[in-house]
Amino acid sequence: MARGLLACWFLLGPLLWGCGLALQGGMLYPQESASRERKALDGLWSFRADFSDNRQEGFEQQWYRRPLRETGPTLDMPVPSSFNDVGQDERLHSFIGWVWYEREVTLPQRWTQDLGTRVVLRIGSAHYYAIVWVNGVHVIEHEGGHLPFEADISKLVQTGPLSSCRITIAINNTLTPHTLPPGTIDYMTDTSKYPKGYFVQKIHFDFFNYAGLHRSVLLYTTPTTYIDDITVTTGVDQDTGLVNYQIFIQGTEHFHVEVYLLNNEGEIMAQGTGDQGQLQVSNAHLWWPYLMHEHPAYLYSLEVKLTAETGAGPVSDYYTLPVGIRTVTVTKNQFLINGKPFYFQGVNKHEDADIRGRGFDWALMMKDFNLLLWLGANSFRTSHYPYAEEVMQLCDKYGIVVIDESPGVGISLPQSFSNVSLQHHLEVMEELVRRDKNHPAVVMWSIANEPSSFLKPAGYYFKMLVAHTKALDPSRPVTFVTNTKYDADLGALYVDVLCLNSYYSWYHDYGHLEVIQLQLKTQFEDWYRTYEKPIIQSEYGAGAVAGLHHDPPLMYSEEYQKSMLEEYHLVLDQKRKEYVVGELIWNFADFMTDQSPLRILGNRKGIFTRERQPKSAAFLLRKRYWRIANETYQTAVSSVPHERLPKSAEFLLQKRYWRTAHETYQPAVSSVPLY
Repeated sequence: MARGLLACWFLLGPLLWGCGLALQGGMLYPQESASRERKALDGLWSFRADFSDNRQEGFEQQWYRRPLRETGPTLDMPVPSSFNDVGQDERLHSFIGWVWYEREVTLPQRWTQDLGTRVVLRIGSAHYYAIVWVNGVHVIEHEGGHLPFEADISKLVQTGPLSSCRITIAINNTLTPHTLPPGTIDYMTDTSKYPKGYFVQKIHFDFFNYAGLHRSVLLYTTPTTYIDDITVTTGVDQDTGLVNYQIFIQGTEHFHVEVYLLNNEGEIMAQGTGDQGQLQVSNAHLWWPYLMHEHPAYLYSLEVKLTAETGAGPVSDYYTLPVGIRTVTVTKNQFLINGKPFYFQGVNKHEDADIRGRGFDWALMMKDFNLLLWLGANSFRTSHYPYAEEVMQLCDKYGIVVIDESPGVGISLPQSFSNVSLQHHLEVMEELVRRDKNHPAVVMWSIANEPSSFLKPAGYYFKMLVAHTKALDPSRPVTFVTNTKYDADLGALYVDVLCLNSYYSWYHDYGHLEVIQLQLKTQFEDWYRTYEKPIIQSEYGAGAVAGLHHDPPLMYSEEYQKSMLEEYHLVLDQKRKEYVVGELIWNFADFMTDQSPLRILGNRKGIFTRERQPKSAAFLLRKRYWRIANETYQTAVSSVPHERLPKSAEFLLQKRYWRTAHETYQPAVSSVPLY
């Protein structure tokens, strides 16, 4: 009976997804196949900021109608990158308003002459509001700075003997109470202090509002009858893996679909036909997190083949999707992956680096992943916005578990809980789920970070957001991250997991490390007694300037950062035996913020510097994470490559000195206090 109900649910699951999603069209990651091509447009683009008083000169003069260089002085701007820190014009660093990008692109002849080819322009991320023209023709607009959008430009490039096209993108980084993240524009009207028309962008979050084309812009092709989207959900019935698929086709209603599930050696393990169904894999290899299994992150390949008869003849399209078979379940005190308790031992991050800002960089990404593996971290939260698709793909590959967060950070003003804001937030969650729904590494959606969830409209706002996200994806739990008091939070009732941010002895009780254990213990007990849901300590930490030392520990020294973490860890070790299911340090690395007397060239709470060099706390956390992994998943840890295992020189040296002292001065050493 149970097996039948399970099979029924997994057959209905994809149908429920379709009911929840209102967005039209899919957002499959562009790939090359026998039927598809792609052309990356990374490199130098022409760039011009609109410094006019009203920031409207570009529209008034219609810069998009002719090459940008003909409108005035331009810069060479690398894509992907933020524009803020690339040049030497100080006005660009904190510029608010419209900037313009342009690129002339030479197209393959077949793309412009084969009417059976569909040509698509895709922008990976444009922060914040973007308008796109091709050859001076408006093609698409998009609001939101962290998710991809695209437009079919076939008709514009297949209308004559064109061999090139001109792509123009105007981007505005202004934040309002109804954007995600929100912000306000404050006009300074005192002309004795400020020039006429002077304004500043106020934000309610603690990271720099980098802007520009942060991820790749590319062109890709499909046939005119094509695979538009794929939705996969997975389950396990005893030793059998269940892969449920739903495939969406555009261009015709008459088609034939074949699907093949291949193991990582290229062998076909299951196959089917039709645009929806279930594949069953006997003795399936499950997708396990890093350090939770001796063979983590196992990925199958779902190969989809579409064939159709059209007026122009037979058409075929091919797409391959990586698939990890795993389950996620939440109880009142556990987070289960594949039916086994999982403990989040991880970090919060930012897409942030010097010069590049938030621009995607392969070398930086690989350095970060190598540091995560070295650290023994098994998870991170995409604080405080969706990260690049390539990051999510590497998480699938390496077994790094992801709490996938929307850009709902800084929702603090009453007007940011309005119906206008709610509607936009619902749409952003649709875009996020549509993009990341098939990643096995994504185990939970986070809809917001540190909102004013004590305000009266917050209850309805989060009730609607959680319900909508669950309708979009019934297979994953939903949370938001709070720093509101347990008895005032109006949204916690609706989430599956409680994610709590606290900075005891940092933002209050400055310097008093002795109060941390009592306050943290009280925090956990109050929240669990009230809601009886598993808890993640989603942020904790202290700022430290690399190389600044003081003993006894004082704030901003490496010793203080390390001591604060040790105090937290004592309580976390008690409570993770009960209902605490994770800890995520704030932050993985130092990052840039707005200028402030409280910030010394950015936020210094990283356990690594902005250049990815370790502070003392990194070694402390590494020792802790590997100890927890060894206690919990001993067999899995034994299979980790030797070079990743921790070798603490400090610990070994200390051990040697104490052993030598004990051998030489045994009576004296025995009387030394143990601290």
